[in-house]
This record gives sequence, C-alpha cells and structure tokens, in this order.
Amino acid sequence: MSSTAMWLLLAVVVVVILFASVLYKRTFTPHELALTGVMAALSFAAYLFFRVPFYDGSSFHLGNTFTALAALLMDGVSGGLAGAIGLALADILAGDPGYAITTFVLKFIIGVVCGLTAHRLCRIDTADPARRLPYVLRVTVSAGSGLLVNVITDPLLGYFRNVYIFGQDYSVAQALAGVAGGVTLVNSLVSTACAVLLYLAVRPALDRAGLLPRHTPKGGLHQAKKA
Repeated sequence: MSSTAMWLLLAVVVVVILFASVLYKRTFTPHELALTGVMAALSFAAYLFFRVPFYDGSSFHLGNTFTALAALLMDGVSGGLAGAIGLALADILAGDPGYAITTFVLKFIIGVVCGLTAHRLCRIDTADPARRLPYVLRVTVSAGSGLLVNVITDPLLGYFRNVYIFGQDYSVAQALAGVAGGVTLVNSLVSTACAVLLYLAVRPALDRAGLLPRHTPKGGLHQAKKA
C-alpha cells in the first residue's frame, strides 16, 4: 500500500473513532479533556523514554500504562482516546502511518475494555478502599482486562497490517505475530502492575481536588464535581 493510502486510511480510522466517541459520551467536561490530554502526553513520553525495541516494529514500552490509568480514573472512551492519540502520534512522528493505524485502534480498545470492566463490572468507584485486598483486586482486574485483551488483538491486527498494508508474505507475518504476542504479554503484565500502583497513588488526590467524573451506581457518569 502506498504512503498516501496509509495516511488516508489513518485519517478515516481517526475520524470514525472520534465520531463514535462523541456519540457515546455526548459531552466531555473541561476536567476530562484536560486529564485526557495529560494522559496522552504521558503515554507518548512513556513510549519514547521507556521503550525496548524488538524486530520489525515490536517493542516493550510503558505507554499502555497510561491508557489503562486514564480509563480507571475517568471512563473507557477517555482512556482509549488518551492512549490512541498519544501512541499513534509517536508512530506518526517516527514516520510510520501504517503502524499508527493499528495503534490508534488497539489503544482505543484497551481503554474501552478497561473502562467497562472498571466502572460497570468491578465498580471501583463505589468500592471501599478500606477493604484493601478486595479493592486492589478490583483495580487489578480492571486494569488487566484491557491490557490482556491486547495480547490477542495486537498480534491479530498486526498480522493483517503486515499482510494487507505492508504486503508481507503470510508466513513472515505469522512468525512476527507470534513474536508480537510474547512481547505484548510481558508488556501487558508490567503495564498492569504500573497502572494499579499509579491509580492507588493518585486517585485519592485527584478525587479530593474534584478533577474526576462522578459515576452513578450503574456505571454511568455524572458531571465532575466542582473544585
């Protein structure tokens, strides 16, 4: 696929996901927009400065940590957009629009899965932090859900990217998918641990400052309370 076609496909992917996000959330509070931007920047920085590259684009990095963290602190759409924007931007600046296409989709999936698990299944916002072990377990399951889903989706989308965008041979693409799966598993486990530790450390302060959205008992959102 030509470079122009890659850029056009990336633009289509970005527009579709942003449109779906707006339809789902309807409104973003100023606090959510600001925190999403901060998490996107942290994802970008964590990728650039805490990255160990492997063969043909695979790499161990800590960028996914902040995708999961943003989803835990806010919601899945905000977390997904933070990771998608920050890490796709890293690919774009590296001159890899083909990688940015799948990166944008994959990070958005991580955020959405983490957010749904955290706020609709595990209900971490209404859990009692005083019950330390159950609370930490809920947060860990929430963070790990999207990151472990990525262990499946990353090699799968990477395979189709390598074959249909980059034009690689099927056998080569299959071998690279296997490598990507192993690297992504290690990446996901480390990122889950980091996201949980950061969430436990920063959530109380952000909550006291009124910077986090209010979740209803059913997992929906109220407006963020005023500081």
